[in-house]
Amino acid sequence: MNFLACDLGGTKVLLGIYKEDLNDDSPRLIFKKKYLSSDWDSFKLILEDFLKNECKNITHPSSACFAVAGPLSNNKAKIINLPWNISGNTLKKKFNFKSCELINDFAVQIYGIPYLNKNQYFTIQDGSHYEGANNDLHAIVGAGTGLGIARGIISGGKVKVLASEGGHVEFSPKSKLEWELKIWLKNNLKVERISCDRIISGTGLSRIAEWRLSKPDAQNHPLQKYIKEIKIFDSARKDLPEKICKLSKEGDQLMIEVERIWLSAYASLLGDVALQELCFGGLWISGGTASKHFKNFKSDLFMKQFFDKGRLKDILKTIPMKVILDEDFGLFSAACRAKMLLKT
Repeated sequence: MNFLACDLGGTKVLLGIYKEDLNDDSPRLIFKKKYLSSDWDSFKLILEDFLKNECKNITHPSSACFAVAGPLSNNKAKIINLPWNISGNTLKKKFNFKSCELINDFAVQIYGIPYLNKNQYFTIQDGSHYEGANNDLHAIVGAGTGLGIARGIISGGKVKVLASEGGHVEFSPKSKLEWELKIWLKNNLKVERISCDRIISGTGLSRIAEWRLSKPDAQNHPLQKYIKEIKIFDSARKDLPEKICKLSKEGDQLMIEVERIWLSAYASLLGDVALQELCFGGLWISGGTASKHFKNFKSDLFMKQFFDKGRLKDILKTIPMKVILDEDFGLFSAACRAKMLLKT
């Protein structure tokens, strides 16, 4: 039996066909393909091409799950940054799926957690037994282009997803540098408040670098030319995080400082989420930056900021914390949900 999974964002669409593995509960990938959204007039045309042309020799999927970046209501979605309106019920009829569901592209990842194989994640902290703890509670935090947070209850074979917009809570500075950064961002972006999403994301990492490079001692830094490009074309920002990380690894002191500020803010947020959710089942770090920074998540700096919660720091030591390394985890999770739909 085959399942269709889709990770649908504002710039690209990733589609995959998975099959049920008789020797493993996890869906197994048969074929996947990436499409650039800007090359197509509608999502329906992309799906037609994928199923009729790319997968013509593959058994038609019985169910489908579409993880979408956009607001959802009644199995319908309006895709952010695209003039696309998608209806799960319409897709179900047109493509003859037995079941079809649209879900938020970050919340869907809760469905993938029970099916993870050991090669898909890295354990930062095993945690320890906490008397009276509910080990069914999980939380997942992911810094990619933006900052996503979702929660879930996983009990046996049942999964309950609890969506969240926690990534947009107020950023709370803990140091003089972070206060300075927040004030600079408010002035630079011309906004009254700064959310965690503005700082703890790939976009946030680039903005921290912009702030640091605005100082007098950084006027001759090699990244200044990219800052000038960003001021003209904001789309150029997407390449900056990779350049920051590369220079940091090569020993660039300014970019090391930028990365440390970002990691400290991220660790502090994770500690807040862990206390808020009391996710004794697991705190999962996901998103596009996870696999690139997972070694830093073990660092003394990161763990110190994570545990820096005063009288409640000992609780944090009991919560398992893991980094998801699979860069296609969103697609994998959509396949897991598509599999579940046939059993509901």
